[in-house]
Amino acid sequence: MAQSDTELMLRGYGLTTAEFFYHLPDYRHVLNTFVWQTYDLAPDHPKLFEFVEFWQREIDGPLHSVRFTHRKLIGPGEWHNQTGEFRLH
Repeated sequence: MAQSDTELMLRGYGLTTAEFFYHLPDYRHVLNTFVWQTYDLAPDHPKLFEFVEFWQREIDGPLHSVRFTHRKLIGPGEWHNQTGEFRLH
């Protein structure tokens, strides 16, 4: 069952952004970049490392380096379910 982004964040996931630097297959001296984002768990980052392994196994352009950042957007203690609505005008 697919979970919403909010459900993932409430379970402790944060937004991981990775920038992959890789060599072009036909021009090994040329570097290119690829940006990838997903919700992942810090500090182990299982989805990020799974993607790196996929890249090394399936993609022709060999990796030069990977730079990533992780941002926890909300946590269980920061989210409050609101019931009700206030209307102005």
